[in-house]
Amino acid sequence: MDFMPLKKVIVSFFLLSIFSAHIFAQSNSISRDSLLGQINTITTAVPFLLIAPDARAGAMGDAGVATMPDANSIHWNPAKLAFVDKTIGFSVSYTPWLRALVPDIYLGYLSAYKKLKGDQTLALALLYFSLGDITFTDNNGNVTGQFNPKELSIDVAYSRKLGDDFSGGLALRYINSNLTGGAYLPSGSYSHAGNSVAADISVYYLKQVDLSNKKSVFTSGINISNIGSKISYTESGNKDFIPTNFRLGAGLKTDLDEYNTLAFTADINKLLVPTPPVYLKDVSGKDSIDANSNKIVLYGKDPNVSVASAIFSSWGDAPGGFKEELKEFTYSLGLEYWYDKQFAIRAGYFHEAPTKGNRQFFTVGAGVKYNVFGIDFAYLIPTQQKHPLENTLRFTLLVDFDSLKSSDNNEEKTTE
Repeated sequence: MDFMPLKKVIVSFFLLSIFSAHIFAQSNSISRDSLLGQINTITTAVPFLLIAPDARAGAMGDAGVATMPDANSIHWNPAKLAFVDKTIGFSVSYTPWLRALVPDIYLGYLSAYKKLKGDQTLALALLYFSLGDITFTDNNGNVTGQFNPKELSIDVAYSRKLGDDFSGGLALRYINSNLTGGAYLPSGSYSHAGNSVAADISVYYLKQVDLSNKKSVFTSGINISNIGSKISYTESGNKDFIPTNFRLGAGLKTDLDEYNTLAFTADINKLLVPTPPVYLKDVSGKDSIDANSNKIVLYGKDPNVSVASAIFSSWGDAPGGFKEELKEFTYSLGLEYWYDKQFAIRAGYFHEAPTKGNRQFFTVGAGVKYNVFGIDFAYLIPTQQKHPLENTLRFTLLVDFDSLKSSDNNEEKTTE
């Protein structure tokens, strides 16, 4: 069965990976140093798990592991929730995807937290990615059905303070990826929805400091996310890695005066999955095969390893050696300014090496907070290549139930 032309291109591109590029072919005589200029993007299944779901972080260059905590912390660093200053909070985010091409692809995010006794916090989140409606046809072009490919993850997170300035967090995640609706594949097998379970392990540090006699807060955080089982979409048993990710960051927030607050933050990311190796070629240019019918690795390491092995080996498995390994880090910088704790302006920058996906973009955004409700906006400006979020306005609505209770109490007192 075939998809309609435009949707076929979009979905096929997403299945390979939103962040992918063509993996390079090499000859036997190629040198390791020459690999550094070649495209060698790391690909995984369910890359939607790495998309910034909220407009605040989206406006700050996708930085969020060490920012001040809010209702969206479960995605960036669950450990931050132990320092949240409200009892209960909720947020909903909406992100149009590929809006310039199609109108019905979007990312939705719901999150909520409840602070418990003993400096503990419990949180829930739902991330939902819809790829719009797909029309299936037979070889003669006759319509055989409709399907809406979709992916989702459901999170439960727990965090608690481990000291006055330090906290730890754990999140458990269920992942479902239904991209074909059980369609019969050209390979001769039926497809099915992919399922996986994963966990996040995180820490967060928050310290009140004085900076030039100004009240400031220094923060830092680490989150290793999506540590989980591989995922499969067919009966053949072939499985793909999910995007296990290492995120490290730091931030500084300073009260310039009674009304003005400025915050800086920076994140570093690295995928903890295998880098595609360079395989040995035979005289005809095809991959050489060993006695066990496995392709022979010329540079790099065999990617057919367990999840645990991949997490450790991913720090040194790039075929181009240490220099290529450094290119696998992405960098996010963010700036946030608040006036009177009610109006915010944000900006950021994201950088990825050209040979590893070449995502490079600036971001801008704004936020308004009034009593119970707050709303954030984000806008992305690509600098190197097209991006699915360019010319798109993203938004997040936050609800502060503590403020709602305070408002109700004030109304009762006024009535009395």
